[in-house]
Amino acid sequence: MVLEFRDEGIYCPAGGFHIDPWKPVDRALVTHGHADHSYPGHRRYLTTHAAAPVIRHRLGDITLDGIAFGERRDINGVTVSFHPAGHVPGSAQIRVEHKGEVWVVSGDYKTTADGLSEPFEPVKCHAFITECTFGLPVFDWRPDAELAAQINDWWRTNAEQGRVSAIGAYSLGKAQRVMTMLDPDIGPILTHGAVENTNEVLRAQGLHLPDTLRVTPDLDPKASPGAMLIAPPSALDSTWSRRFGPVATAFASGWMALRGVRRRRATERGFVVSDHADWKGLNAAIAETGATRIFATHGYTSTFRDWLEHQGYDAQIVQTEFGDELLDAEDIA
Repeated sequence: MVLEFRDEGIYCPAGGFHIDPWKPVDRALVTHGHADHSYPGHRRYLTTHAAAPVIRHRLGDITLDGIAFGERRDINGVTVSFHPAGHVPGSAQIRVEHKGEVWVVSGDYKTTADGLSEPFEPVKCHAFITECTFGLPVFDWRPDAELAAQINDWWRTNAEQGRVSAIGAYSLGKAQRVMTMLDPDIGPILTHGAVENTNEVLRAQGLHLPDTLRVTPDLDPKASPGAMLIAPPSALDSTWSRRFGPVATAFASGWMALRGVRRRRATERGFVVSDHADWKGLNAAIAETGATRIFATHGYTSTFRDWLEHQGYDAQIVQTEFGDELLDAEDIA
């Protein structure tokens, strides 16, 4: 096998490297900057030029080498290249080729373009390691224009009632995507420090984001009536948000498609915004690879594996320590 599944993560024995390992290793190829894929403690890192700034911001002084999308690199006789995953800015799938056999590790991916992340690029391969976070037919994402209208209608109504709006969104990717959907004519956009730290890194790379104002201890809550707050989910019910008085709260996640999850999050609204592929996206991505062997990780793995087998694939489940959209991610920024 080109890749093996070990206790420390996905491993290429011929190349002597790991992909998104969750335990310290010598050489780690990293798909993107979320904390469940880019762990500290590795001796050497390789990631895309676009993902590198956030990873350095999170992990500090590390030995990190950057690579361009599509650039081929030889590692001990194994050819590797990184290809857009569409998940968050800089996110990649990693193509690994050895002796004519090609495997692709998808990391996390989204097949619809969002205007922020490099659009997903199908990569032909023999074996495809896919996430299936939302691997059920019930997950069927709506167009961004429709989501934007929902969010702005809610924000506008709250502002007219004299209430501040607050959306819980992860600091890398989701927060910026929500920002690009907002109508700045409704009011100012205020950000939690974890979100604004990531904004600064991405803006320095040339990513265009709307104007935002960092919430600091000396910021007067009364100076921004009808504002929109963007914060990590755990900050919604905290002293950080309560200082703004009556706050209408919402959570942005693909899991908001499930009523039970909306109730458990205890927010007034749930917006179905995801940086992962939905059911149709997962199936389309797999078909476009041309792969016959599929390895399903984190998500509805058993159900999705059974479905793939019914479609004629050689499908297996791989246990990993990758997370999902319900994990809070303050440490991402």
